[in-house]
Amino acid sequence: MKPESEERSPAQRLGLVQVYTGNGKGKTTAAIGLALRASGHGLRTYIGQLAKGSVCGELEGLARLAPEVRIEQYGAGPAFHADVLTHDQRQAARTGLEAARDAMQSGKYHIVILDEVLVACRLGLVPEASLLTLIDDRPSDVELVLTGRDAPPSILERADLVTEMREVKHPFSTGVQARIGIEY
Repeated sequence: MKPESEERSPAQRLGLVQVYTGNGKGKTTAAIGLALRASGHGLRTYIGQLAKGSVCGELEGLARLAPEVRIEQYGAGPAFHADVLTHDQRQAARTGLEAARDAMQSGKYHIVILDEVLVACRLGLVPEASLLTLIDDRPSDVELVLTGRDAPPSILERADLVTEMREVKHPFSTGVQARIGIEY
């Protein structure tokens, strides 16, 4: 059975560039929701997490959607701080970007999600120029989704859809810690 996308007209198969950015919660969740919806139509999604290297709920949950959804982490350690970036973190980010490029060019995936790539860009783990080249090299039928805080203006300009998550109220401000299954 063909994925629904192959039964649609060429205009309906047009892939776009989406950006989920901002200080509010929900960037990764929105991208994963897209992968979930796409899997229901037989579309294949590759997710590369570039600034996450620890166990989080989406790894186990999305593994259940294989083979339509594939998720890999390219973070070295659980947290990234701009003042203490390691060689391993830099190498992991480069590896993740190349894996995403390979997935995007492979013809196997309809959607490629680079989760937290904008954070990796801000921290200098992924050069902005490399990310712009990735956007430019995207096959026309692949949807490319970039997530993370502080999207550079050049990325926003190239995107077809930009959603900014804005924090209005968050339980962290009242001392509620990250909760398993909710924040991670």
